[in-house]
Parts: sequence; structure tokens; C-alpha cells
Amino acid sequence: MMQPIAEILCREARGVVSLTGAGGKTSLMFHLARLLERSGKTVLTTTTTKIFPPKAEQSATVLIAPDPAELLRQAASCRKASRHLTAAAALQSDTGKLIGFPVEVIATFAASGLFDWILVEADGSARRPLKAPASHEPVIPPNSSVLVAVAGLEVLGRPLSEELVFRSELAGPLMGLKIGDTISEAALARLLAHPLGAFKGAPAAARRFIFLNKADDVERRASAAEIAAQLLRLAPSVAESLIVGQASQEIRVHAVYALEAQP
Repeated sequence: MMQPIAEILCREARGVVSLTGAGGKTSLMFHLARLLERSGKTVLTTTTTKIFPPKAEQSATVLIAPDPAELLRQAASCRKASRHLTAAAALQSDTGKLIGFPVEVIATFAASGLFDWILVEADGSARRPLKAPASHEPVIPPNSSVLVAVAGLEVLGRPLSEELVFRSELAGPLMGLKIGDTISEAALARLLAHPLGAFKGAPAAARRFIFLNKADDVERRASAAEIAAQLLRLAPSVAESLIVGQASQEIRVHAVYALEAQP
């Protein structure tokens, strides 16, 4: 049996996990939160960008307060009722999205000692399965101890376009493609390995992982294995491991490929 993803990513007693990229960050964040909560951990889910409010089954308790001190007071009073809380600074009236916090506030939350794990969606992708970051992205808290770059395997074999790839005009040069070219395993590996790609702005001390989502069938899992092989040739130290799985009703891990020597 595959090692549970919470054990792969969160082997320490506590920390901050930031998720970047596209193709299932929100689902992965809330599934991971549920697994950590079931293991007895206290968990905060939040964002440095914007996310849609979670469904009740994703997070039963959502706190909204612009003042971090006030939010921590609310969180302390909720601890007995729920080990997992979601926090935001505000609710955006026009989009219905939760607005997150600056990176320094994430450090304040971590220093409070109220949470074993803080899970942060640190990137936006307009619900596309793949993206390249703009100059102001991603918004990664410097105190992140774990960084997970997410990408959706459903892009493979399809043409590079804005409909499929957020900021496709930036992704093309990183992937070695022009708009309309077919996205191959090698092209996706180039994006994941590029310094301006999946791990742009990664804190030096953070453990880095790649999660390839939508590994729904044998063909996509074979493609994921090829991407891992490409990464070992292109940039073997880009991440600790490449995780192949699905984040839908639950997190399923099909394969884990080591990309660097394990500590």
C-alpha cells in the first residue's frame, strides 16, 4: 500500500504547507486538512490570494476577520468544537471569494501555537489545470516548511491555450512551446523544472513536492512516470518527490517517485 499523503508531506509534528500551481490545489488542501484532523492535529486552512468558501464537508468552521489578533481570539474559542478551521480576512462581495492574508500574517498564525499545521493556498489559477506564474506570483509565506506544486495531467496531448493553461503566454516559453503546440510529458517537465515555473520563489528551507493530479487511468499514470524520468534528467533536485494521484472525493496516491536523495 502507498504511504498516506499526510505522512509524506507532514512528517514533522507541525509546520506550514503552501500549495502552488494549478489543477486541484483547493481540493488537495482540504483533503489534507481532513486527514491531519483525523490524526489528532489542529489545522488551519487559509490563503494568501483568494479562494471560494469551502463546502461544509471541507471545513465546517469558517472565520472571517481582517484583524489577525481578533481572528486568533475567535480561533481559540473554537478549538474545542473543531480541530480544523478555515480563516480569511474578508468575503469579496462581487465574486463570493474569501480574501486571504499577507504572508507576514501567516507567520503570526504559526507563532500563536494554536495550530499544529497551517495549510495555505498560495497561488491562483482561474480553475485551469496548469499555469505559469506572473511576476507577482506565487505568494508563498517565507515560513513555509513544505511546498507542494500541483498540476493536472489532463493537459497532456492537448494544445497549449489560455483555456487550458493559465497565463499561457508565459507558460509557452518555459515549456518550449508555441500557442497551439501539443503539451507533451517533456514540455510539462520543463515547466515544473524551470526556475520561473512551479517552484518560483520557493523558500530555501522548504521541503518541495510535486503533485500530479487527475491520474485517472493507466495511460496518465504512465505519463506521470515519464515526467518523473524527465525531471531526473533535467533537474534532479527540483523536488524531493513527485506524487502521482487524484484529489477528488478523497486523496488517492498511485505512485511516488523520488527526485533527490532522501534525508
